[in-house]
Order: sequence, then C-alpha cells, then structure tokens
Amino acid sequence: MTILSKSAQIVQRALCEKGLGFAVVELDASTRTANDAAMTIGCQVGQIVKSLLFRTKQTHMPVLVLASGKNRVNEEFIQKYAGEQISKADADFAREITGFAIGGIPPLGHKNPISFVYIDEDLLQYETLWAAAGTPNAVFSLPAKELQKATGGQIVSVKESS
Repeated sequence: MTILSKSAQIVQRALCEKGLGFAVVELDASTRTANDAAMTIGCQVGQIVKSLLFRTKQTHMPVLVLASGKNRVNEEFIQKYAGEQISKADADFAREITGFAIGGIPPLGHKNPISFVYIDEDLLQYETLWAAAGTPNAVFSLPAKELQKATGGQIVSVKESS
C-alpha cells in the first residue's frame, strides 16, 4: 500500500471522520484541471467536481462552489446566493482558508470552516463523481448523492447559459 502525501492524508482523514469510506488515490498524471482529471481517470468531464473558492468583497468570507467540470460558473448567481459581491480567491487566501493550493482543493477537509458552500445541481445527474483530494494528482470518487452529506452544501444552479 502506498503512503499518501500529507495533503492527501488530511482529505482521507476528513472522509473517515464523516463516516465516508471513500479512498483517496494519488495518480501518476495530473488532475489539476477538469479536462486533465477526466482524461487521467477515464470519466466524463462533467463527473469532475471543481472546487472553486471565492471571497465576498465586503465581509471577506470564503465561498466554495462545487461545480461540474463541464460548467462555467455564473458569478452573478453566486453573488445572489451569498448576498454580496464576490471575487475569485487568490492563491494566498485559498491556502489560508482551505490549507490547500489551488489545483488540489478538495470539497471537504479544509483548515477553516466555510459557511457558504454551493453544489452545482448538474453534478447530481451522474452516479459517480471525482473530486480533488489535496494535491494536483490526488482524487477520490463518491456517489453524487453523497456530495451534499459530505460537504453540507446547498444544491443550486451555478452554470452560465451557453
């Protein structure tokens, strides 16, 4: 059995603490982008959970959007849900809040609690999802129906119209 990197171990521990028996795996190829992840794993891009961190402009609160890998997020929707304007989190804020670098941010196991978590309703059309697990090449899979339980997120519409 291979030993997981420190960041991947944090995610594995968070999964276990929530009573979720999903295993983190570290792959040889990058899963930094949704397309990379889908190619490496051999699944559809839509099955990839993109963990996108934003920050509210007035109160500086973190907002986590768990979006389907095939969707672009409509930030105006997220602003309505959060009740104030948002901007994309920079690398320092992302690491400070989550404990992880952009490209490996998981949907759970963050260093600090995140009150605003929004789940893309399009993720629920898949049986199995794949999410980052702390590094750009660590992932775990879970049934789509377990994502809300695992994250406490609110299921909403997030995608831009095509």
